[in-house]
Amino acid sequence: MGEEVEVSVHVDATPERVYELVSDLPRMGEWSPECYRCAWTGGATGAAPGARFKGWNKRGGVRRWTTHGTVVTAQPGKELSFDVHSVFDLPVARWTYRITPDPGGGTSVTEAWADRRGGLMTVLGNIVSGVSDRAGHNTEGMRQTLDRIKREAEGAR
Repeated sequence: MGEEVEVSVHVDATPERVYELVSDLPRMGEWSPECYRCAWTGGATGAAPGARFKGWNKRGGVRRWTTHGTVVTAQPGKELSFDVHSVFDLPVARWTYRITPDPGGGTSVTEAWADRRGGLMTVLGNIVSGVSDRAGHNTEGMRQTLDRIKREAEGAR
């Protein structure tokens, strides 16, 4: 428990545009190589503190699992963070997107992952996902996610 990684990318778009994309969690399946679907739950319709969602994840053609998330921080144009729990409500991770304007124009977006799994969830997660190096795996996935968000944000100019 306690590993953390982050990846940053420059995007030629406004902080507001970048936030609009990362906070639209039902679109996360378009960006993430592991999460293929998200849906708001409990009456939530957008990112706000306390809003809940369900995520569907996959690795390869065989491994699939679901998680539940709760938005912790939703500051338009600045930051989105959410906690992810297992179906048994055990902590899994906190994901954060920090968005800052770059001095030369455009925006810097940093995606951060903080492992919140205890021993049981680490073992179960490794078995279910087939990933033993979660920090390394997530670093690569975060690069792909941010590259896809960058292409979307810059293509919509």
